[in-house]
Amino acid sequence: MDYETVPARDFGHALRGVSVNLLVRDVALQVAFLTGVFGMQAHRASRDFAIVLHAGMPFQLHADATFARHPIHALLPEAAPRGTGLELRLHEADPDAAAARLEGFVDAMLLQEPTDKRGHGLREAVIMGPDGYVWVPSRRI
Repeated sequence: MDYETVPARDFGHALRGVSVNLLVRDVALQVAFLTGVFGMQAHRASRDFAIVLHAGMPFQLHADATFARHPIHALLPEAAPRGTGLELRLHEADPDAAAARLEGFVDAMLLQEPTDKRGHGLREAVIMGPDGYVWVPSRRI
């Protein structure tokens, strides 16, 4: 699928199973964070929207204003982190590289250094992004 040119209707019809859509205060900031720290690819990035891919799997970013008529809009916090209780696991993403690339992103925070989790057989880090969503890049060990 050409994510740069696919019509919205065709993109919507192509989604299957579970999909992720994150509401964010600043799409450009979130795209910079996701591409800069995790090496994701962003498509159709604008002030209001972006399609982002990790390991070939797409998810969407929408600016708050695009959901002005959606019931969730009234529930968005003014300043508090949004992602409390939500963990977004990025399998096959290098936690050491992500932690190293985090420098310079003042709106993001390393919550856990890259650590071997022997019980799960994974090496992972825990990173809170600009809107408070918790990202966990992990690799098999």
